[in-house]
Amino acid sequence: MQYYENGYHPGDPELQPANPARDHSETIPEQVDVLVVGTGPAGAVLSAQLSEFQEISTLIVERNAEPLKLGHADGVACRTVEMFNAFGLADRLMREAYSVNETVFWRPDENERENISRSGRVKDVAEGLSEYPHLIVNQARLQEFLFEKMAKNPSRLAPHYGVELLSVEDTEEGDYPLRAQLRRGGEQGEEFTVQAKYVVGADGARSNVRRSMGIKLEGDAKNHAWGVMDILATTTFPDIRFKAAIQSADGGNILLIPREGGHMVRLYVDLGKLDPTDREARSRFTSDQLIDTARRIMHPYTLDVKEIAWWSVYEVGQRLAGRFDNLTADSPKDAEPRIFIAGDACHTHSAKAGQGMNVSMQDAFNLGWKLAAVLRGQSPQSLLRTYSQERQVIAQELIDFDTKWSKTMSTAPKDPNNPEAGGMDPEEVQAQFVQGGRFTAGFGTQYTKSLLTGGTTHQHLAAGFPVGERFYSSPVTRIADAHQVGLGHTAKADGRWRLYAFADQNTYGASPKFDALMKFLAQHAQSPLNAFTAAGASTDSVFDLKGIFQGSHTGTTVGQLPAVLLPKVGSLQLTDYEKAYCSELLDGQEIFEARSISRENGAMVVVRPDQYVAQVLPLTATAELTEFFSAFMNPALVKI
Repeated sequence: MQYYENGYHPGDPELQPANPARDHSETIPEQVDVLVVGTGPAGAVLSAQLSEFQEISTLIVERNAEPLKLGHADGVACRTVEMFNAFGLADRLMREAYSVNETVFWRPDENERENISRSGRVKDVAEGLSEYPHLIVNQARLQEFLFEKMAKNPSRLAPHYGVELLSVEDTEEGDYPLRAQLRRGGEQGEEFTVQAKYVVGADGARSNVRRSMGIKLEGDAKNHAWGVMDILATTTFPDIRFKAAIQSADGGNILLIPREGGHMVRLYVDLGKLDPTDREARSRFTSDQLIDTARRIMHPYTLDVKEIAWWSVYEVGQRLAGRFDNLTADSPKDAEPRIFIAGDACHTHSAKAGQGMNVSMQDAFNLGWKLAAVLRGQSPQSLLRTYSQERQVIAQELIDFDTKWSKTMSTAPKDPNNPEAGGMDPEEVQAQFVQGGRFTAGFGTQYTKSLLTGGTTHQHLAAGFPVGERFYSSPVTRIADAHQVGLGHTAKADGRWRLYAFADQNTYGASPKFDALMKFLAQHAQSPLNAFTAAGASTDSVFDLKGIFQGSHTGTTVGQLPAVLLPKVGSLQLTDYEKAYCSELLDGQEIFEARSISRENGAMVVVRPDQYVAQVLPLTATAELTEFFSAFMNPALVKI
């Protein structure tokens, strides 16, 4: 963590000086750059991202009268923990959360089918997917971390509770063309209007923002009920602190998820088919029925529930919005979106895949840096078209995965004494879990070739950084102080693009291609660092350049580094010593081998602000590098 670049100040180094012009924590302004509706996972991440930029005015409203106390989502995928690291929150998250290490599988006992017995176990996250585990933590606590982070930024950004958005209209007039009709204090409360440049609906499955755009969630209910409850209980079930998929012979199935704190556990309990003609069937279930059903499924083990922290019954169904912004098929080709939806406002599904909250937050992480780039003048408004284009595809993949996994969890196990009855072999359940492991860990996303993602012509230079996938962090050693760090962990949620230059090495130990690239980036007018960075701004204000040398940190001193890897930062123009690294470690595989990077030729890896690999290029591909950024970056900072 770096701080003091603008001078020494005592106390919490994360608490930045306040900017009164952007502090809307007490009053609601009449005009804002971005209005965020909803403080769920998507709204919290988007707001936290926007709060990083003190020049952007952001307003967050929430129709509920107070912050969430007990969240309904709990699974935090490995990919989400990586994202939280960019906000400086991963360590805090891991300290409080339950870490899912293994998943166990239970099925009807072969000799006494009325009982269950353990049939297998697997690592919850396959080896090599991430250095972070799958975590379980209260959604409300996770959001609280983000709100606390926001409150330390110059804008002192904070949600306004008890404020409901009624409608939003695009007048296409003026600098603030959107008119949002809001109400404070419930149905009989005061109505008022806020003008905005952009509005983002993160207001859930019954989104008023989505309704204002005339978009419906399309899909079907599966007429199958599941109960979910967070309980404090005593039990003889031996795997109560493991994630467990339990199939009983005829009592239904359970997905068991241990919760944070060491005592609480969540049970997803199969309640069976619903009569599609009985619209009230789901509301007649009681908590006692959930407990009784859970006991039957877990037989012969006992379950003594001491307290229910929360429970609900939901109907399995998958629904998806056809678009995630206010552009329609009839919109002019040069029209640019101004209203967006994210999270449950545009995709809903079952909870058992553990992806709803995670994909929602990734929606917001994708949109946040793009809004910031446009509002800060770094990119044209056309960049915002890529949000719906990229995330609608990902949401459809989530729906498809969830449909398959929900069916698996709702299917009875095969009875060897009655094969004609159908069902699913318990080994197949375990196989499907393993097969879907990459998706449940949050790594199912792969962006295809587009404006923001290049081709794979040069993928062989760094095969371990697949284009379109998230940048996998590997350890390196910092040259300035010999500190070993995860290279990907140095990236912050600050809207900057990452340029990772891995040095080549010839038979004489020199790196001529790397040296030429550093000279180009520092001195040439067509260098992205010069072409897309405002005059007078720090050379790393738009691009975060990192150089990774081969060999030991003792082979290259700070005095030998090119000046572009020692940029001046802050009002005091202090030197940033955290741009140059070497590959040699005290222990472990070096990054060149771990990520299959060519030692002879080196490689340049371009990474988006949301941590996805956009390009793998030769160190000599300077023209191609500039051409890539020219497609969506403004050559000069012009406020839009």
